[in-house]
Amino acid sequence: MVLRYIRMRNRLIDDIIIIIISVIVAITLVKTGLIIKFLNLTHGFWFIDSFLAGLFFTSAFTTAPAIVTLGGIAQYNSVISVAIFGGLGALCGDLIIFRFMRDRLSEDFIYLLKQQSKKERITSIFKLKFFRWFTFFLGALIIASPLPDELGIMMMGFSKTKTSLFIPVSFIFNTLGILIIGLIARAII
Repeated sequence: MVLRYIRMRNRLIDDIIIIIISVIVAITLVKTGLIIKFLNLTHGFWFIDSFLAGLFFTSAFTTAPAIVTLGGIAQYNSVISVAIFGGLGALCGDLIIFRFMRDRLSEDFIYLLKQQSKKERITSIFKLKFFRWFTFFLGALIIASPLPDELGIMMMGFSKTKTSLFIPVSFIFNTLGILIIGLIARAII
């Protein structure tokens, strides 16, 4: 029992460190303007720009510049094509986050909840089929929205979503979200 506690505590510390590093990297990318500079290197290749902007569309700290970039690309290119290539990029970004969050972060969170009193009731909530379907559906809606995908992916991790189901859901909902952004950008001009 003591070894399990130490192992889980160390995993939680590792997860927190990884999250902090990713936040620092994301903030650095935004503050230094490296995202825009990198996208400018591919100027003229809108499908690469769409893919890269879609990749950045998934993170809480890079969503805003990605939305602006995707909207700009959609103003001068096919909105549907931008949404598809952006959706593919967002899927890649989501898969990276999903592989990390699906098992480890949800297990760590459940472990922390088990440390509280009345743990049987709390853990039984997470095992209910309704809870799993509800968190899956809510996670998919969050992925489609401009809200950070990390939250939606974490919810899908709680529902124990399989990668084979996550991939089409992430692609479809991110593509729809980017399509809406492109249509709004076109309507504004």
